[in-house]
Amino acid sequence: MEAILTAKDLCKTFSNESVQQHVLRNLNLEIRKGDFTVIMGNSGSGKSTLLYALSGMDRPTLGRIFYHGEEISKYSNDKLALFRRKHCGFVFQQNYLNDTMSVLDNIMVSGLLLQKDRRVLAKKAKELLDAVGLEESTFHKFPTQISGGEKQRAAMVRGMINEPELLFADEPTGALNSKNTQAVLDVLSKMNQRGQSIVMVTHDLKSAERGNRILYLSDGLITSELDLGGYLGHDEKRRGRLFGFLQEMGW
Repeated sequence: MEAILTAKDLCKTFSNESVQQHVLRNLNLEIRKGDFTVIMGNSGSGKSTLLYALSGMDRPTLGRIFYHGEEISKYSNDKLALFRRKHCGFVFQQNYLNDTMSVLDNIMVSGLLLQKDRRVLAKKAKELLDAVGLEESTFHKFPTQISGGEKQRAAMVRGMINEPELLFADEPTGALNSKNTQAVLDVLSKMNQRGQSIVMVTHDLKSAERGNRILYLSDGLITSELDLGGYLGHDEKRRGRLFGFLQEMGW
């Protein structure tokens, strides 16, 4: 498959007075078109740091990152911000919706920053909200008036409104109950089945089994990889393969 993002010899070091913490260590990775890539590893292994570096939200200390062969790691901050706005969508553990704006306006603001037509954006936003199972009655409510699961699905739509080539998700179900977790994961699976490329950091087995490509991160390096194939619904054999892989990695 075609590589969308390529990381070469990626290093990230955090310094605190005289102490240096090497979080990523000469890491090499390709993110391929159409993959649902899941990054796993023990706490402190560098999962979120890797996601932020790949997406241009943080700069590596050393190494290079390429988007379709063009090096984005040398972009200015302004150019990186535009790259993220045009090509990346984000879903985090916290939804970060603005409580003073309606759900619909929260979603549309990213498109308006790219100077897209407001009427076209509103139509697209409503289509996406319907696709993730949010009723029309929620569109004009404020985030404080809807449930946690509804907020997270709205945040997913916000991440998709500019039709990003890559959707980055950092523990997207970490703050949800089991019912809402299932709903959010179902949306991610549907997106991927329609061709959306996804990179997700998670520590949750149920979330991880939705991916077709599992990367295990340890001490700042990808130490192993598992190809699970496409997700076709809950499968005990699939979960067993994933669990066995993670046990071998010391998870």
